[in-house]
Amino acid sequence: MTVAATAETAQVQPYRWRWVALFVILAAEVMDLLDALVTTIAAPTIQKDLGGSDSIVQWLGAGYTLAMAVGLITGGRLGDLFGRKRMFVIGALGFTAASLLCGIATGPEMLIGSRVLQGLFGAVMLPQGLGLIKEMFPPQDLGKAFGMFGPVMTISSVGGPVLAGWLVDADFFGTGWRMIFLINLPLGLAAALAGMRFLPEYRLSNATRLDLVGVVLVSVASFLLIYPLIQGRELDWPAWTFVSMAASIVMFAVFGRYESRRASSGKDPLITPGLFRKRAFTGGLVAGLAFFTGMMGFGLVFSLYTQIGLGYTPLQAGLASLPQAIGGVVGFGLAMSGLQEKLGRGLLQIGTAVMAAGAAALALTIHLAGVDVSVWQLAPGLGLVGIGMGLTMAPFFDIVLAGVEPHESGSASGTLTATQQLGGALGAAVLGTLFFHLLESRWSFGSSMQVTVWVEVGLLALTFALSYLLPRKAMPDASHA
Repeated sequence: MTVAATAETAQVQPYRWRWVALFVILAAEVMDLLDALVTTIAAPTIQKDLGGSDSIVQWLGAGYTLAMAVGLITGGRLGDLFGRKRMFVIGALGFTAASLLCGIATGPEMLIGSRVLQGLFGAVMLPQGLGLIKEMFPPQDLGKAFGMFGPVMTISSVGGPVLAGWLVDADFFGTGWRMIFLINLPLGLAAALAGMRFLPEYRLSNATRLDLVGVVLVSVASFLLIYPLIQGRELDWPAWTFVSMAASIVMFAVFGRYESRRASSGKDPLITPGLFRKRAFTGGLVAGLAFFTGMMGFGLVFSLYTQIGLGYTPLQAGLASLPQAIGGVVGFGLAMSGLQEKLGRGLLQIGTAVMAAGAAALALTIHLAGVDVSVWQLAPGLGLVGIGMGLTMAPFFDIVLAGVEPHESGSASGTLTATQQLGGALGAAVLGTLFFHLLESRWSFGSSMQVTVWVEVGLLALTFALSYLLPRKAMPDASHA
């Protein structure tokens, strides 16, 4: 079935298989979220098996999220040009093939390269599902369809680390850590086949051409920043690492100037330049980068601390992180119970404060308990971190999008999502590098973890301060943006 992108679309009969198609889209979302989480738990085991330096632990997450960040900026436009169903199926098949390559990787280089491919194909697959939902569902059912994402994503975030730990420890058929990737094969093939059968085709007749130069510029700028941050410590910070980071700033500036010129000439830019003249959006962008850098980096370092420092198995490490995941569910539920509408920006500020208090409590617990710290002692601080995380994330995108014009919301939403992924790569690079540097300087695991946690508190404080640049309330329909 082909759905025409015309004004009459809303008046035609709703797509017959829309609810089945929704579950196909949700399956793809679950695959992406699980793959973003599983290597955090499995990374120490992977390093032991494949060898390589400590940087492989950072690149397993950073390679995936960096590729996802760059790809998401243009992934949705591929669906506009070539058809959302077609690009969803291509993305699902590519993601599955990349998962197979991860599962049979013979060395760290092959595994990291395959993770990058996963991120790129994921960036092709995911935007198509969200676009299709808007086309398949009538306005009265749209809220219900998007409402399904909350519970599904929540269950995945809670179960992801535990599933990863269980699969590694279970060592099915002697596959060990490889099963965390091989499990994607039946899921990905099922999603692709079901997508061929149940998803409608949809494309824009007036879709703009891809801004390939813009994609190259932002990709190079991001790589010039992340690569030296991860590799610099092992190479004792040679001069080229600082030159590379400086060049990254220059490349981002070149990218911004190129996008402005492209918009001035009447062409559709990759990112709407006018967004960066809005205080609310730029403030939200930097706040989001700080928040997600700290959040994702904290998750990686905590997994390293429990497995390498405390001697936990991957399953035990996954279970140790459960209080934070469950706290996130609680925080998100509280936000959705009416607090988001009542408090607006205030809820985001309360969330960052609660999260910082939980992180401080965790650092104090590790300091007082030392090497004898138990899972139960860590649980209260982790639970508070999770509750604060849920309270912060629930209103974040809606609040930031309230500061842009309706016609800019698509570009703004895509840029914010890409920033979230870039924050994940920066978190693995910055906090991971700090943690390994402290260990290399003969700090204990407990002391290294404490310092990393206090850096996370500092990033949360920056997020809190920048939140005053954001609008007080979200747009009434921002959740559909």
